Amino acid sequence: CHCLLGDNGAGKSTFIKTMSGVHAPSSGEIRVNGQPVRFSSPREAMGAGIATVHQDLAMIPLMSVTRNFWMGREPTVGWGPFKRFNVAHANEVTMEHMRNMGIRLREPDQAVGTLSGGERQTVAIARAVYFGAKVLILDEPTSALGVRQTANVLATIDRVRKQGIGVVFITH
Repeated sequence: CHCLLGDNGAGKSTFIKTMSGVHAPSSGEIRVNGQPVRFSSPREAMGAGIATVHQDLAMIPLMSVTRNFWMGREPTVGWGPFKRFNVAHANEVTMEHMRNMGIRLREPDQAVGTLSGGERQTVAIARAVYFGAKVLILDEPTSALGVRQTANVLATIDRVRKQGIGVVFITH
């Protein structure tokens, strides 16, 4: 777990964009598992296990925790025109991973907007971990949180670190 801090304009956002495949580095190299890599897209960076949880979290408050957890990667059942979202599997996995991160949901279809800011951060972190993050870049995860919510997010980060996932905590 490493912390990267700096004033506005110090290059924190550029670092995030470079590591997550939005920009190519102007010099130096990025290594994954000891091998130099050049990402041409964010999808490539995610495929290499680099996940970024942005400050805005990219969540839809009126949608359920399960729908936000799986957004864009929904498990399906059936085939062809009969393919549909596998709600039972998605709910089960979501509840399990939220419990593992220390969050007790009332139900999986609880709207994500009813969660505290720290719990929403935890949903985003749990999602990244579930989908194979090896390095988790957190963009100012505690900047808009109170003391108790910050403590919850830091506990989540510690759980992730103990799973062997590298964490880059970015703050100002």
